[in-house]
Amino acid sequence: MLAKVDSCSVEGIDGFIIAVEVDISYGLPGLNIVGLPEISVKESRDRVKTAIKNSGYTFPMERIVVNLAPADVKKEGTGFDLPIAIGILVASGVIPADKINAYLISGELSLDGNIKPVRAALPYALTAKEKGYKGIILPFKNAEEASIVEGIDVLPVKSLSQIVDFFSGFVEIKRLTRDVRPLTRFQDKVYRMDFSEVGGQHHAKRALEIAAAGFHNVLMTGPPGSGKSMLAKRLPTILPELSFEEMIEVMRIYSVLGLIEDKRVKNSLRPFRSPHHTISEAGLVGGGSRPAPGEISLAHNGVLFLDELPEFKKNVLEVLRQPLEEGKVSIARASMKATFPAQFMLVAAMNPCPCGYLSDPMGRCTCTQPQIQKYRSKISGPFLDRIDIQIEVPRVEYKDIALKNRGEDSFQIKKRVNKARKIQEKRLKKKIISNNARMHNRHLKEFCHLSLECEKILQQAVDVLGFSARACHSTIRVGRTIADLENASEIARHHIAEAIQLRSFDRGFTQ
Repeated sequence: MLAKVDSCSVEGIDGFIIAVEVDISYGLPGLNIVGLPEISVKESRDRVKTAIKNSGYTFPMERIVVNLAPADVKKEGTGFDLPIAIGILVASGVIPADKINAYLISGELSLDGNIKPVRAALPYALTAKEKGYKGIILPFKNAEEASIVEGIDVLPVKSLSQIVDFFSGFVEIKRLTRDVRPLTRFQDKVYRMDFSEVGGQHHAKRALEIAAAGFHNVLMTGPPGSGKSMLAKRLPTILPELSFEEMIEVMRIYSVLGLIEDKRVKNSLRPFRSPHHTISEAGLVGGGSRPAPGEISLAHNGVLFLDELPEFKKNVLEVLRQPLEEGKVSIARASMKATFPAQFMLVAAMNPCPCGYLSDPMGRCTCTQPQIQKYRSKISGPFLDRIDIQIEVPRVEYKDIALKNRGEDSFQIKKRVNKARKIQEKRLKKKIISNNARMHNRHLKEFCHLSLECEKILQQAVDVLGFSARACHSTIRVGRTIADLENASEIARHHIAEAIQLRSFDRGFTQ
């Protein structure tokens, strides 16, 4: 007898249907799996056979052939255990076949018949909805993330026998629903850090407020202990809340990697990723024989913090240039090609010199000029051009450390950032972008009209400071964000002047 059960797999972060076809015929007893199965899929033969027996059902002592279609795509993972077992039970007459094809089914089997969680439950649920299935049957621990998708039944199961009884009409499985929209609101208790904890550094706080309002990339330069990492870690507390659509995008990426239990993701907070400087290209942008998302995709719609920037390998930093420009990364391999979203806010920190104390008023710097130049040359000009805001973070004075009233908290700054972001969303709603940092040249011509005064000061920046065309456009984008924070309809001279002050590399460091 022939049976067909629909399951799912992922390519990149997108799900696609896999048909599990099972045929039982006369011949030497055995279970053969065809259709380019990887090792983990081939090993399902023993798991499926033992799970069926230990669940109280008879395993057919006949020739069983399982085909995973389409047969020209490699199949990975343990999620095919459950659909293969159900297909065998349908083909042997234990389960009626009339309801099977209304559901997508995925799950890993234990030897005792219990069902273990799998990766990519959310992309599976989205695929089930897109393809018109009534619902999806998943392990109990995966059902909560899949229940975010509206319009389909998510049926959580714990054992193989429970599914057999469900399809046989003996029991009902309660559909799981979850209202996630309230989680997108700002939750003060989730954040254990606050901008009010940072003493002094008012210039840096102002720069990060502008960066958060326009989603601009930031580079902070300063001596050790000046608060660069402290400021970066508090940046997510002033970023706008994730929209429902943004939250789904983030959760899809984490679901594929099996990281859906990440605390920030579970609380619907913007991602904050801080990889070590020893990370490889594949670890940062993604890769592997079957491409998987890297750190820049895990930071999608959030912050990627690169501390000690010059310590990263130069080739690793250079591969960031395209994602910073396009907001996505494409990885091609011999067998497949995958595109991952990567619209992240880059925040980087570095010392001004190898020892870290250049320009220190106490004169502690021991670096020679060639050492300083070699250190800074690790950061290329094209890479710097893609960072809109470049600021110096000086050493903190004692009076700022001892000060009890340290200024505004994150909630107050966040309110201004939210107002500015709403202005941008309204302006750009027909352009498929939502923030100033993503504006291209055509958007600048349409939304960033400069007065003669503004053009004059920008011309001086090009002539005197040597701004490139990209740096010039970046300055205009930052000027537009500063204007939005002031609720100004037009970019004024002081907006452009402040934006120029926020490009310390182009203006040159104090030697």
